[in-house]
Amino acid sequence: MHRIRRIHCFAILLCLLAQTAQSQTAAPAPASHQIIIDTDIGDDIDDAFALALALQSRDINLLGVTTATGDTKTRAQLALRMLRESGHGSIPVATGRATRPPTTLTQEDFAKDIDLRGVRFPSAVDFALAQIRKHPHQIELVAIGPLTNLGDMIDRDPATFHLLKRIVIMGGDIPTETEKALPEWNIKNDIAAAQKVFTSGVPMTVFPLNSTRLRLDAEKRKTIFRQASPLTYMLTALYYQWGQETPTLFDAMTIASLLLPDVCPITPMQVSVDEKGSTVPSSGTPNVDVCLTAHEDQFFQLYLQRILAKHP
Repeated sequence: MHRIRRIHCFAILLCLLAQTAQSQTAAPAPASHQIIIDTDIGDDIDDAFALALALQSRDINLLGVTTATGDTKTRAQLALRMLRESGHGSIPVATGRATRPPTTLTQEDFAKDIDLRGVRFPSAVDFALAQIRKHPHQIELVAIGPLTNLGDMIDRDPATFHLLKRIVIMGGDIPTETEKALPEWNIKNDIAAAQKVFTSGVPMTVFPLNSTRLRLDAEKRKTIFRQASPLTYMLTALYYQWGQETPTLFDAMTIASLLLPDVCPITPMQVSVDEKGSTVPSSGTPNVDVCLTAHEDQFFQLYLQRILAKHP
């Protein structure tokens, strides 16, 4: 009888050990955010820093990168090289409609140094709409450049565009009692597209200049650039090609807000885009959520923690 009990207890112990081992080797939890990043990477440096944060975050499933405005192919090459050399070469890159006049990209040399044999970039509009149909009400479209691709998506297939879960935009400048707002680059670069997006009715969160003037000082730069990883190596190379001193990480706030919503509290507002490209608030029914003030210390704590992690 005692022997039977011992065998029974031993069997239970084996089962518990097996369950523990299984739990330790179980697949990681699915990412909580499925996103597409629409970017004008290659001009200012903040697009690259935003993309890097997304790549270093397990809670983000980056479905693809689409490029907007000017020389969209060179922008796509830059994004593709970042993805490849950071171990994410399977993430698709698609090109938006090229516009004139194309701007000279500050990081063009980095973009050109890539093997493009067998590479054909799909249309950004076709790619994004296909992903939205595949994942209805699940995709957050993170727009950190001019809104040309989004406007083209609305023109092409407004019904599918409305299947987005949310649009997250870095753009605009909201006037305050003490500060007059000016037209901001991402909005004024394609005013017609911005007007379509802001009146689309799709849920939208906007991070204007008010909350995104996040300057990466010398101490933080050194901390990142000293880190030995493919991603920080690329950020270092792109920084020196960019050729200025202190980056402002406007675009990275869009990604940080997905990871830590409290980093930039939102206020529901009615905002429209006027004929000059200004984002104009009014007292009407809110159509967007806007972050006017960010917690800068929390942002940089999160950013450095993610970028410096050896295993995201």
